[in-house]
Amino acid sequence: MLDLTATWTPTQAEFNAFAKVSGDDNAIHVDEAFSARTAFGRTVSHGMLIYAKFWGLLKQHRPEARQVTQSMMFPNPAFAGEEITLNIRETTPGQLSLRAIRAEDGAEVLIGETEIA
Repeated sequence: MLDLTATWTPTQAEFNAFAKVSGDDNAIHVDEAFSARTAFGRTVSHGMLIYAKFWGLLKQHRPEARQVTQSMMFPNPAFAGEEITLNIRETTPGQLSLRAIRAEDGAEVLIGETEIA
């Protein structure tokens, strides 16, 4: 059974690059002046950028994997400069549990499941 853990510290440059590639240039992700005036007080990561980090980690260990389904929630924001712990755990063959947790305070920033073939 698969059980992978990695750490990642997102950067504003990654938020900006992901916005450019994805077309999701919402100010909360890329405009530091705007974001400073929000409840978050700073820019936050795109949820799918976090998921892309999971997919990259998985593909390092299972390059043949193909995604069948996915389900995700983003209960808390991930910020540039704050370390995130990524964990992928295979709960049954082909079923993966995903958890991304802010190292600073233990807040979950992504909770999800995905099925792979």
